[in-house]
Amino acid sequence: MISINAAFDGGNIEVVRAETPGDIQLNIRKDTEADFFQWFSFRLNGARGEDCVLKIINAGQASYTRGWDGYQVVASSDRVRWRRVPTAYENGVLTIRHRPESDAVHYAYFAPYSMERHADLVARCQAANGVTLIVPGTTAEGRAIDVLRFGEPGKGVSVNQTKAKPALWVIARQHPGETMAEWFMEGFLHRLLDWEDGATRALLDSAVVYAVPNMNPDGSALGNLRVNAVGTNLNREWESPSLEKSPEVWHVRQMMQDSGVDLCLDVHGDEGLPYNFIAAFEGIAEASEAQLGVMNRFRDGLARLNPDFQTEHGYPKVTPGKGMKTTSTGYLASYLGAVSMTLEMPFKDTANAPNSDVGWSPGRAMALGRSTVETMLAAAGDLPLA
Repeated sequence: MISINAAFDGGNIEVVRAETPGDIQLNIRKDTEADFFQWFSFRLNGARGEDCVLKIINAGQASYTRGWDGYQVVASSDRVRWRRVPTAYENGVLTIRHRPESDAVHYAYFAPYSMERHADLVARCQAANGVTLIVPGTTAEGRAIDVLRFGEPGKGVSVNQTKAKPALWVIARQHPGETMAEWFMEGFLHRLLDWEDGATRALLDSAVVYAVPNMNPDGSALGNLRVNAVGTNLNREWESPSLEKSPEVWHVRQMMQDSGVDLCLDVHGDEGLPYNFIAAFEGIAEASEAQLGVMNRFRDGLARLNPDFQTEHGYPKVTPGKGMKTTSTGYLASYLGAVSMTLEMPFKDTANAPNSDVGWSPGRAMALGRSTVETMLAAAGDLPLA
């Protein structure tokens, strides 16, 4: 007998019909207290060796239907190795065709990053020398908001002794369904733990790094695409967050104001575009040429270090003065004078460097995270700007 289950951390699917392997019909559940939906994660049991046809019949009403074009679902039997499986989008239906080779197979929009794995990542980091775990507050459902500080604020050997180390922030997963963002963070943080790595030592000597691996723990556990437990899109709250609607932003923003923030990389995923790219703050009227120069060097440097990243494709540039100040990137550039950037990664494969077996994947996201250490080291030499 086949069965489908999503009653686990980050799970999301509703069963319409699942009587035979060749005719499984599903719906994606909407986000908590919101109308967004696109993220799914579920387990199919009892179909080993069967030619399965799984149809997500409400895909045509999803939040970003452009995201289905050229998209392939990921599947895994061991929840470690995720591979792309044949997927087609037609007439508003996303159809997955797959023959499981095990009793249970997990399917997902992208490889999940569980809250248990998050807890393990934070535990490994905070146990290391020179790393401090700070919990500035809790989410609407009472989960800890974890901030990891690498190094101590103060004067470094490699920077001008008359100024303090610049504060470099990396935050991820404001949108919980963008799990590639926390895979990126795992690669980035693991490299910061390696004191035999010369780039790591130089970066932490010249700057202090603050990292928020998961800005939206509630939404992650609930299997949401974009919002927290009370239906708030956190990346529209930065200009005026509240403890009722967006405690995650409220607490992290307060900590940023207290510590200072000279550079911030906000890590996301984009449903539609098959590229890794950076969207910055060109549309913010207060943006200075010095800020924009650091941003451009950061972007160009990352493209040189890792060919999975590119600078040709991305969002259209916003006219100066028309930029949104409600996002982290807009708010931090406008009000705190930071070099703030949004890093976007694809749910699909990368068109400029395709890998048909895995597409964009956890391993590739972690590698991009590791590459970011050198780009941050180069940027640290230009900061702070004040």
